[in-house]
Amino acid sequence: MKRFAAILASIVLAYASSAPAETPSGKWETLNAQALSLYRQGHYQQAEKVAKKALKLAEQTGGLYHPTVALSLNNVALMHKAQGHYKEAEQLYMLSLVIGEEARGPDHPSIAATLNNLGALYDAQGQYAKAEPRYQRALAIKEKAFGPEHLSVALSLNNLAQCYCGQSRHREAKPLYERALKIREKALGPKHPTVAQSLDSLADLYRAQRDFSQAESFYQWALDIKESALGSDDPSVADSLEGLASLYRMTFRPAAAAALDERIAAIRAKKR
Repeated sequence: MKRFAAILASIVLAYASSAPAETPSGKWETLNAQALSLYRQGHYQQAEKVAKKALKLAEQTGGLYHPTVALSLNNVALMHKAQGHYKEAEQLYMLSLVIGEEARGPDHPSIAATLNNLGALYDAQGQYAKAEPRYQRALAIKEKAFGPEHLSVALSLNNLAQCYCGQSRHREAKPLYERALKIREKALGPKHPTVAQSLDSLADLYRAQRDFSQAESFYQWALDIKESALGSDDPSVADSLEGLASLYRMTFRPAAAAALDERIAAIRAKKR
């Protein structure tokens, strides 16, 4: 989940910050950009304060039932989730949905973004029965709005697949992961780091099914792509190495796992 949580967060915030100017002097866009920057740096309390300023400005400018209010609520909710304030985040996401549906209709892509984030919130708490229908609805909205091979559709496929994996429903998850992989390979090329994320997800699934040969092959495939595209010390490389190290421990190769653990620690230390 860690790999995709960051993607989800950046998509919603980036979408908000790229919205057309609808507030005086572009102040709303500036505040959202500041909130995004603080969020990326891990300064969640400061990011929340700035996001709330953007929310207040959106309410003053466009009124309660305005698209910028829905997007601002989404961003504030995201900051609460990052701090572990799940109840507050849930309430804000739900309000964002109500306002967004009123302002733009129930099938607008921005509604899918909020549904994905709400699903991720439930997913993080193990509330899969609540997460699953949100992910499914988000997927349906995106397929209708963008077509079945859009990159945003791949993200929703991954989210839903991970929700299934959390419930040990690996057979249902696998075709979703495979479809997401095909979409990403077609759109981005086979050597793109986002393709490697899909490979990691499939590797995790194979490992959970105890298909260790396939899992190892997919981890190595993901590693090759990441190291070639991003360098051997990128944090995402450590993500793949962690999966591979876990596989080695499960297959009674402690020395190989320990060697990877050392490399993981070195990568993490460099990025602090």
